[in-house]
Amino acid sequence: MRELSVWAPDKKRVEVVLADYAQAMSAGENGWWHAFVDCPPEATYAFSLDGGVPRPDPQGLRLPDGPHGWSQLFDPGEFVWSDSTWRGVTLEGAVIYELHVGTFTPEGTLDAAAERLEHLVELGVTIVELMPLAPFPGRHGWGYDGVAPFAVHEPYGGPAALQRFVDAAHGLGLGVCLDVVYNHLGPDGNHLAEFGPYLTDQHETPWGMALNLDAPGSDAVRRWVLDNVTQWLRDFHMDALRLDAVHELHDERATHLLEEMSREVDELAEREGRRLWLIAESDRNDPRTVTARGRGDDIGGLGVHAQWADDVHHALHVALTGEAQGYYADFAAPGALAKAMRTPFFHDGSWSTFRQRRHGRPVDVEKVPGWRFVASLQTHDQVGNRAVGDRLSMNLAPGLLACGAAMLLTSPWTPMLFMGEEWGATTPWQYFTDHTDPAMGEAVSAGRTSEFAAHGWDRAQVPDPQQPSTYERSKLDWREPAREPHARLLEWYRDLIRLRRERPDLHDGRPARVELDPEGGTFWMQRGDLLVVVNLSSQPRSFAIDGAVVLSWERGVDVVEGKLEVPPECAVVVDE
Repeated sequence: MRELSVWAPDKKRVEVVLADYAQAMSAGENGWWHAFVDCPPEATYAFSLDGGVPRPDPQGLRLPDGPHGWSQLFDPGEFVWSDSTWRGVTLEGAVIYELHVGTFTPEGTLDAAAERLEHLVELGVTIVELMPLAPFPGRHGWGYDGVAPFAVHEPYGGPAALQRFVDAAHGLGLGVCLDVVYNHLGPDGNHLAEFGPYLTDQHETPWGMALNLDAPGSDAVRRWVLDNVTQWLRDFHMDALRLDAVHELHDERATHLLEEMSREVDELAEREGRRLWLIAESDRNDPRTVTARGRGDDIGGLGVHAQWADDVHHALHVALTGEAQGYYADFAAPGALAKAMRTPFFHDGSWSTFRQRRHGRPVDVEKVPGWRFVASLQTHDQVGNRAVGDRLSMNLAPGLLACGAAMLLTSPWTPMLFMGEEWGATTPWQYFTDHTDPAMGEAVSAGRTSEFAAHGWDRAQVPDPQQPSTYERSKLDWREPAREPHARLLEWYRDLIRLRRERPDLHDGRPARVELDPEGGTFWMQRGDLLVVVNLSSQPRSFAIDGAVVLSWERGVDVVEGKLEVPPECAVVVDE
């Protein structure tokens, strides 16, 4: 016998429906319904609400036929783990690698991705970040329109494949972070509103109704989210969760969901005897996100362990490309790059022309270590939300790519790479969908084209998200790393990551001393005894420096009689 439970507070009758019979459930406390059923270990089932169409379990762990199908029983406790001695990874000194399971390999599965983990070990990565795995209609998509947070997209291999992936990663010394989405649910296959007030119209997000975190009925919804967090960390042995767009978690309660979440994760880490982390994506530029929770009656921060720092990305992107449209405009200011490398928030109460208001709050970099801020040159958003999904490597020479890598990987922040960046992949990463609802598919295609046409793009140049070719183009070409100039860039990334690991000055999170000469196109950053010198210009630059070169993009560069000659588009690290 197996007990099944479901929260449906406003229903008068709930049945659990199996392949050959339906059974009435008993009403319990606080809107919960329960039933003991006699069924096979992997039986499919659904819930009928007041005689309606059977719907999948809001906490179901497997959806073999997708969001519109029934749930299937899955026992995560049956997996035999080999990571009993695993104690997790530290964020200080970490290097994160973001990947999308569907395009990381030709096969597009978790098992195939696991076969490529040796590449990440050789690169020097310490944490693999998986983009969202929650089921969505169709076979391929980015994953941010998932509708069943407790399950794993079946085309990727389902929940058992995820357990195999995590176990394999731990066996190689890699931590695993899962990207989770709690700010909204996808529009297609979302049946949660039929069960209860999972969503609320009191708040709005860019993607529709917000999750109900503070309206009537929200206690159970908050518990649903927190149970999901616990599931991934406990039952699937995740080391971290990346929380999507937490600025769209609309919660007006005195105790914010993130504070509650961080407290439960810290308590779980203590019980499990291993390190567990929460990493927030936030647009607020608010250091209180990563400030410790209060003690006793003291009001502190939210206690999240780290957060993305997109301002660093924007400053690096503008310095490398010269682009200054949209939100990049503010980062074209002469001192933007230097400021973003000293403090993760360029906007720390300053005027934002893109937002037409002041934005952000200062970070005390003497008190908050730099490793609490995750910085990048490229991410799924910053590449995929461009009209044609063009990577930096499709627009910049190898020398400039090397300069960008040097600035990121020697910075005080926790660096994150986007899959393929390390070899300068020439495959684009485009916006792709596979909506099974024809009307929704047409709307997405038309909306994408119109959005970029309004900004001057030829409609014919904008890839159709619904075309399978858009998805296929976005897959990595694993033949590239063995070819030039990709092999040279890959070696450079490996050398930089190794230097970061070996030299505490590069990963202790202490503030950097930074100088910038925008007119000369040069950048200096002091990290302890190491000096990072970057020449972004097309002309050689000469510097008076004492010390020895420990790493240079162009070979043969050294300090001669107190002078360092840096070739064009070249980065050099000097040990003073």
